[in-house]
Amino acid sequence: MMKERKTTSAPKGSLLKQAKLLISEYPVPTLFIIISILAIPASGFSAGYLIQELITRLVRNSFLVLSLIIPIMAGMGLNFGMTLGAMAGQIALIFVTDWNIIGLNGLFLAMILSIPMSLIFGYATGQILNKAKGREMVTSFILAFFANGIYQLIVLYGMGSVIKIGSNALVLSRGYGIRNAVNLINVRQVMDNLIPLKIFGINVPLATFMFITLLCLFILWFKKTKLGQDMRAIGQDMAVADAAGIAVEKTRITAIIISTVLAGIGQVIYLQNIGTMNTYNSHEQIGMFSIAAILIGGATVSKAKIGNVFLGVILFHLMFIVSPMAGKNLIGSAMLGEYFRVFISYGVISIALVLHAWKRLKEQERARAGLQGGDSPTEEAEA
Repeated sequence: MMKERKTTSAPKGSLLKQAKLLISEYPVPTLFIIISILAIPASGFSAGYLIQELITRLVRNSFLVLSLIIPIMAGMGLNFGMTLGAMAGQIALIFVTDWNIIGLNGLFLAMILSIPMSLIFGYATGQILNKAKGREMVTSFILAFFANGIYQLIVLYGMGSVIKIGSNALVLSRGYGIRNAVNLINVRQVMDNLIPLKIFGINVPLATFMFITLLCLFILWFKKTKLGQDMRAIGQDMAVADAAGIAVEKTRITAIIISTVLAGIGQVIYLQNIGTMNTYNSHEQIGMFSIAAILIGGATVSKAKIGNVFLGVILFHLMFIVSPMAGKNLIGSAMLGEYFRVFISYGVISIALVLHAWKRLKEQERARAGLQGGDSPTEEAEA
């Protein structure tokens, strides 16, 4: 009888231990799950409405967030420079709209046009980040601000004067410069509506999900290639990878180029879903919100998986949907929910960067202690 009791009580203890371990390893997703559980009933939204909104935001944002995985794998951290790829996608959409190319032809042409621009932007970004090893995230963050100034100059003054724009609907009344809002009616939701599917009254953009699935399969395949293995080696230890004969700087540039190209295509998918482009602001929050989403999904500055992307997009945007209404119903002010979600998105990134810096500092201290004759972590474990 005693043996039977031990066998029945053991799984409960192990299950509790696993739950504690899961919470300690993934505190941010756990926190957001708790916030969502509390906020959903307070918002008053129906299950059908929430599911439809989450599906819409999944197809809208997932491709952009997936573009962050490869630089993280290469040890370059969170690529705030993905904003440059978003700018390339927007410039491509302006040209496609001006040329009045409609439907899937216009959408895929915009993707194709964004690629050469993203290649140039990604190569330049990679070169700069190679000069700032160890500070890639801060450098790419500032670089995005600098590139935004050049983008504003080109779109506000170059287009219509130096770069020919034929459509009067795009150009400002003064004769040059693109209007604040561009109507993307020619490509609006053409991918989302390509294969219509309705399940229990919920619209599922099957074609867009298939396109995102292809990117997931590409990332899984890429990790197994020689280049992918080289990036993982660089991410683990740059000095060891260099000693092993891996072209570290060239490989790091390649990682940023791939990320920038994917971000450009992702921005085209994002904007075709919305149907309208805010010429001067659509790209500004893309990097920040994508990075917040992947961190909320349980990723770190040095490790990210595809599962982190989808979990993060669901949790992050679930909070975006329910927090304003929950704030209005509980306190009488929807703005409080808006402030809360913005605070959380920036706060999560700040905490992740602080934890990353703290972890690196501890690793350096342990390395110095080992060189000075102190006990190494492995020796302590053996003792």
